[in-house]
Amino acid sequence: MENSILKIDVNEKGAELDRIYNKETGIDYLWSGDPAFWAKKSPVLFPIVGTLKNDQYLFDGNTYSLSRHGFARDKTFGLVEKNADRLRFRITDAPETKNQFPFSFQFDIVYAISGNQLSVTYEVTNTGSQPLYFSVGGHPAFRVPLAEGTGYEDYYLQCNQKENACRWPISADGLIENDPIPLLEHTDRLNLSKALFSKDALVFKGLKSDEISLRSEKTSHGLSFQFPGFPFLGIWAAKGADFVCIEPWCGIADAVDHNQQLIEKEGINKLGSKAIFSRTWIASFF
Repeated sequence: MENSILKIDVNEKGAELDRIYNKETGIDYLWSGDPAFWAKKSPVLFPIVGTLKNDQYLFDGNTYSLSRHGFARDKTFGLVEKNADRLRFRITDAPETKNQFPFSFQFDIVYAISGNQLSVTYEVTNTGSQPLYFSVGGHPAFRVPLAEGTGYEDYYLQCNQKENACRWPISADGLIENDPIPLLEHTDRLNLSKALFSKDALVFKGLKSDEISLRSEKTSHGLSFQFPGFPFLGIWAAKGADFVCIEPWCGIADAVDHNQQLIEKEGINKLGSKAIFSRTWIASFF
């Protein structure tokens, strides 16, 4: 899919972004997927975000198992709509998903471009007669540095609001610990460094900001990332890798003391029969 500025490639496996190329800047903004660091580029997180306690949850008296971030990123999506500036990919429930996730659903990912802007919409439909409980989120990895002559630590993330925000630490088991750590103190800026992610992702709850920009004072190139309606945000990079993930989430990993009941999980979304849930993030590349 392309217009006069952007060229976007999407892989049917996981409906995962494979390339974001700006013809005007000549820059590939998406991480390369180098398996020496992290082989993925922009996986979707559904029907959970993060890790479950013991990789299990309880629902309606039964125990179910789901690996980290759920199964959608490993499924082959069907391309159900395609035109010059819009692609719609879809998966639905099947016997193998019911063993892990006993709900009826239709999950669509819609990619659309306009000028130098890409929008990504997650659309969940409850096709069953009972409430659907789920989480959903994005995990796009953007290349850093973006310009020759610049290094990783020349870049920073800038929020559109000044924040007083803590990060929520992640345990060795991938769960959210109970004691947050102060990180942003009346500032709109987070300087990037490889050491920043030495203890896994930075996890935020309830930021005032709904837009974060990747910028550098040594180049005019960067991107802006809008995520209205996503109550959680993750910032992450693999150890030593030249990328940063900006992860908007409607959902979060289990807390270390969670009782594993799905309907009591922090950030879980409850969707009534035949209802549709939709959230969109938008990135602009310059």
